[in-house]
Formats: sequence, C-alpha cells, structure tokens
Amino acid sequence: MVTLRDLVQDDALALTRIYSGASVRHTTGRELTLDQAHQKVRAALTRAAETPRGQWSWGILASGEMIGLIALRRRSPSMGSISYILREDTWGNGYATEAVKHVVTFAFTAAGLSRLEAMHHPENPASGRVLAKTGFTRTGTIDRATDDGIALAYELYALSASPESRFATSPAAPVS
Repeated sequence: MVTLRDLVQDDALALTRIYSGASVRHTTGRELTLDQAHQKVRAALTRAAETPRGQWSWGILASGEMIGLIALRRRSPSMGSISYILREDTWGNGYATEAVKHVVTFAFTAAGLSRLEAMHHPENPASGRVLAKTGFTRTGTIDRATDDGIALAYELYALSASPESRFATSPAAPVS
C-alpha cells in the first residue's frame, strides 16, 4: 500500500535516489544532483502556495519511505495531466498504479477536473500498463524532441471523469 504526501524540504536526498539509474532513462536521461533536488522541492512548495493552484506534487511512500514522485498539473480549468516516477528498485510492485488511482480521485473531486491526460516514453510500456489499469485509454501519440533533436512518438492517454473512472473504493486521495 502506498500513501501520498506533500513534499517537504527534507525530501531532496530521497529525490536524488528516485531520479537516478534506470528511472531517468526515459525522462531527462540525467540524474538529479542534491542542489537540483532542493530546487525541485522549493519549486513544488512555491506552487503549493499559489492561488489558484496550478500544480500538486506528492511524494509516493511505501512502508514510510519515499520511493517516488507524482504530480498533477492543471492545463486548463477542466483538464490536467499526471506524471510520475518511481525509484528503480521499487518497480513491479503496483506502487505507480496505486498512486495514480489516488491522484485520479483527487483530480476529479477536490481539484474539480473533468479530463486527465498522461503520456509515456515509447520504450517504457510498463508506464502504459499503469495508465490502462487506472482507466486511461490510449488516444494516439505526440512527438517530443529529445536533447539530440530526434523526435520520439510518445504514447498519449486520456481519462474523463465518469462514475466508471472514479475509484470510489480506493484509499483516500491525498490531502493538500
């Protein structure tokens, strides 16, 4: 079972472990330094104080240890996007699926969104399985340029608010 909580400044070291090794292969491709992690936490705390709120960032905890990060971004008054990353040594345990379910519930209730989108790197089909398990439907691809200028076709998914897409029986959504 995972829980989500708001980030705190002390999470920077955990973020350096999350943003390392194979976990960054299909994101930035670069490990996060401790200074960058502190900056990431400060940015999340600043966004948490904004009104209206445009982004939420939560630590994903398993057995009390921060193993990942999940974010919800408001893209328009009714649409948002979800992104997540887990520490490599925690893959394959259902943690991402559980965290996404929490955030979907929060997005469609507390945040008042009616549509969510997410995407994943074409070489990361496990992330696509997480999205499918949480009710998202593949809608196509979107080209994203890499650092070397090559365009990659990322898999794009969407989920609309409906009784079927809300996880009424899932554990409580994060509190912000």
